[in-house]
Amino acid sequence: MSRLVGWLFVLPALAVYAVFVLRPLAATVRYSLYRWDGVGPATWVGWDNYRAVLTDPDLYGATGHALVLVVLFTGVPVPLGLLAAAVIRRAAAGRSVRVVLLLPQAVPLVAAGIAWSLLLSSTGAVNRLLAAVGLGGVTRAWLGDSSTALAAVGAIGGWVLLGLCTTLLLAGAERIDPALYEAARLDGAGFRQELRVVVLPGVRRELGVCATVTAIAALASFDVVYATTQGGPGNATSVPGLEVFSLAFARREVGLASALAVVLVVLVLAVVAPALRRSR
Repeated sequence: MSRLVGWLFVLPALAVYAVFVLRPLAATVRYSLYRWDGVGPATWVGWDNYRAVLTDPDLYGATGHALVLVVLFTGVPVPLGLLAAAVIRRAAAGRSVRVVLLLPQAVPLVAAGIAWSLLLSSTGAVNRLLAAVGLGGVTRAWLGDSSTALAAVGAIGGWVLLGLCTTLLLAGAERIDPALYEAARLDGAGFRQELRVVVLPGVRRELGVCATVTAIAALASFDVVYATTQGGPGNATSVPGLEVFSLAFARREVGLASALAVVLVVLVLAVVAPALRRSR
């Protein structure tokens, strides 16, 4: 009886999930097997759209850029967030410090992208600061140079996600039994040893969540790329989300856009599943 009551509570949520998630996903898979402009009749092409996704240099190049962003979106905020969380907990910092760290997460990515576009321009504050400290030779339009544009976009995304990672990891660090910190200090452990033997094992689940969230943000990135470079210069910062938008709404190739979207879903699952498994 109790199990039946539980299912009665779960069924509405399952129905909503089926209507707003599973049904659109199934429709996307179906559209990916047709050549369709979104208005006229559709033509069956089978796996041709998927072959195009995997062989077109622009499309699989965009997937490669997304994987680079995974490294930047995850490799920058997660370690820095762990270090910041350990420092804040050890120093017993107040709420004001935590609010400042979380502020980037509260800023819409489009607004952050526009702001950082001004900061990273050839006459922006970043180049002026570099010139002031004697590094004028390395100044450039960071988002306009094909060799640095993707890294600059990754740095912007890492900056936005740093606050979220710090907050999650700080919550995990404060959940650890205080007796473990005390025992480590009695054994003469310094900050690095405490971070390695107490904090890092204690926040493994939070690290998994951070890795998952940042990886999904990188693979699904659209707004920050659109606001900063729109995929340029050339195709140096093109990503699958931007290509799906361009194919579906600019070039009216809905079938090809759907195939790329399906590949992106598979890629997200392939990247996220190991992180979730290792965090258990």
